[in-house]
Amino acid sequence: MLRTLPFLIAFSIFTTAFAFRAALRNDPPITVVFYNVENLFDTIDTPDVLDEDFTPQGKLKWDSERYNKKLRDLARVLTEAAAGSLPSAIGLCEIENRAVVEDLMRTDGLKKGRYKVVHEESADERGIDVAFAYDPGLMSELHHERIRFTFDFDTATTTRDILYVKMLAGADTLHFFVNHWPSRRGGQAESEPKRLVPANILRQRTDAIMKVDKGARIVIMGDFNDYPDNSTMTDVLRSVPGSNSGLTNLTYNLHTSGNGTYSYKGEWGMLDQFIVSDGLLNGHTGLTCADTSASIFRPQWLLFTNEKSGERSPSKTYGGEKYHGGFSDHLPIVLRLEKAGNR
Repeated sequence: MLRTLPFLIAFSIFTTAFAFRAALRNDPPITVVFYNVENLFDTIDTPDVLDEDFTPQGKLKWDSERYNKKLRDLARVLTEAAAGSLPSAIGLCEIENRAVVEDLMRTDGLKKGRYKVVHEESADERGIDVAFAYDPGLMSELHHERIRFTFDFDTATTTRDILYVKMLAGADTLHFFVNHWPSRRGGQAESEPKRLVPANILRQRTDAIMKVDKGARIVIMGDFNDYPDNSTMTDVLRSVPGSNSGLTNLTYNLHTSGNGTYSYKGEWGMLDQFIVSDGLLNGHTGLTCADTSASIFRPQWLLFTNEKSGERSPSKTYGGEKYHGGFSDHLPIVLRLEKAGNR
């Protein structure tokens, strides 16, 4: 009996280690969806916010019926984008407040996820913000903060904050940055200075994280109102694949191959993007991703076909003041993170 005891102990250690490795291989992936949901407003007129159009009495006739339809439609998009299951984490932009995100998470399509919402009110004059929601069964929040910025050259203009969320997923720490940069109103070149400001701030924040932890797992997502080959991305964030800057834009190749999430006058472009750190890209342990791990969710039912031109574009809720009843004027993007060895 004494001779067999060391064998039994060794066997027990071996089987436990094997079971642990097997469980690791079977860990479900973390699916992150980012979606510009095109003006998800409630129907209430909020003081000091330019949301009067999105009320039953406003020019858009935004009532409870239209609001609830949009919530159901968005829930369908988010679940279908995550391959028919529930996303692990969701980044959103063009939402009015925390309440509309909570309403979205309580829809029949999403309520099983019991999502927790991370949100901070921004200074945007229209009242639109960014938000983050996550499945508490898969991850937990360690910290979050809003990163507010202003423009020295235009102190009258306010815009959306960057939302930073630090999460724990199993043994892995994930740093999420949710963005919605200033629009191209007035033209790309004329409006670019307003996007260079958040680009510089974002690069400084990611550099600070990677200085403390070289292998930090960072996910930057958002509607940047710039394309992956614009200077905010190539010169400031330095996220071109192969640039060895510590950050890689996973949607760069999608853009250069002619794909996109937004159609402007028939031309598709990647305004919505995922950028990740080297600590996440092709990692050897823990959660990791590949340069092909980001994709555009583009089923036929999310698209509208112009009868005259034949051009296809995202099926949007409004075109000017005309109600179309579609989903959004953007398509969502999806990022899949898996344990090293599972890919």
